[in-house]
Amino acid sequence: MKKLFRILVILALFASGMLVACAPAAKKGTLQFNANGEDFVRQGFVSKDGWAITFDHVYITLADITAYQSDPPYDPHAGSEVQAKVKVGLDGTHTVDLAEGGENAPPILVGEVKDAAVGHYNAIHWKMVRATSGPASGYSLVIVGQAEKEGQTVNFAIEVEQEYEYTCGEYVGDERKGILQKDGTADLETTFHFDHLFGDAETPLDDELNVGAPGFEPFAGIVGGAGGLRVDLSGLQAELSAGDYRMLVDILPTLGHVGEGHCHCE
Repeated sequence: MKKLFRILVILALFASGMLVACAPAAKKGTLQFNANGEDFVRQGFVSKDGWAITFDHVYITLADITAYQSDPPYDPHAGSEVQAKVKVGLDGTHTVDLAEGGENAPPILVGEVKDAAVGHYNAIHWKMVRATSGPASGYSLVIVGQAEKEGQTVNFAIEVEQEYEYTCGEYVGDERKGILQKDGTADLETTFHFDHLFGDAETPLDDELNVGAPGFEPFAGIVGGAGGLRVDLSGLQAELSAGDYRMLVDILPTLGHVGEGHCHCE
């Protein structure tokens, strides 16, 4: 009887081992998170009111970055919660310089998760938060650069202390992003449109983009005798006209995109 019991135990262990050995390996890959200020930041551009702007640094601090396999697809215009059975979060708070690199530099790698489940990540969430150290300490966004117009040069640093939270649907652009295959690498992008802030001379003035953009002239108008400007939102509220300040605070939440895809911002 004991011999029969031992045989049954051995057979059970063998069968269990076979089941483990035959079980399919988990399908994983690497999911990368990038931040992109686009050519506007890397190469500079002319504002809607004729200022040629170049950027030395554009520091942005991101936290709670999470990618989703959303079903149904997330609608940023509805502003509801993302419905997803699969989500992947990037740990930590990350300050990146969107102006880093040359004119043709790729988007900035914020971080990656190497054991992400395969599938199509078609929604993303992140927060812009105040940095706690480094050159952007105390601010969620710091824009440093120069603006030139008709022989006048303004060196500026615009610091934004307000925090924002974005939830976005699928990336919209020349290629689809976020499709992760087994042992592969896929990327998702947080995109920031600084033409929304300063406008774009290459776009008609009556276009919605330029109508809603403050431009650079309001900032140039508060420059002191030294030709330099360093100011945060509190300072701008005191210095700008009520209309220009309202336009600024209304447009800042629209900076965040996924390519050309829109986001819901809080």
